[in-house]
Amino acid sequence: MAIERTYAMIKPDGVKRGLTGELIRRIEQKGFRIVGLKQLVISRETAETHYGEHRGKPFFEGLVSFITSGPVVAMVLEGENAILEWRKLMGATNPKDAAPGTIRGDFATTLDENVAHGSDAPETAEREISIFFRPEELL
Repeated sequence: MAIERTYAMIKPDGVKRGLTGELIRRIEQKGFRIVGLKQLVISRETAETHYGEHRGKPFFEGLVSFITSGPVVAMVLEGENAILEWRKLMGATNPKDAAPGTIRGDFATTLDENVAHGSDAPETAEREISIFFRPEELL
């Protein structure tokens, strides 16, 4: 098993609902090392870059509007198979399909407001980390 890094984000609905502490508790309890962490409001330009692969799709504007609607908590997690393990901890993207005990299964309300984001592949993780963090910001 490989030690890797992934990008994780608590979305505006999770921050607004006061779930930041609980989600960080679950992340640390799972054994991840948080090597970067900051709260910010994402600019439209950054959001469009982050969701660039969805540009031109019908849901692109909704994604950008939602992710810029309030503060998020951006993180870089490190651990064994971090990308897959963080995605398992989050649960299925659609909360109706997310198992109890996962973040989305326990807290997400809709497909659009599903509390957390995680990179889906090593290349995506590298790209997303570079959008939100400079190398010197990471432990």
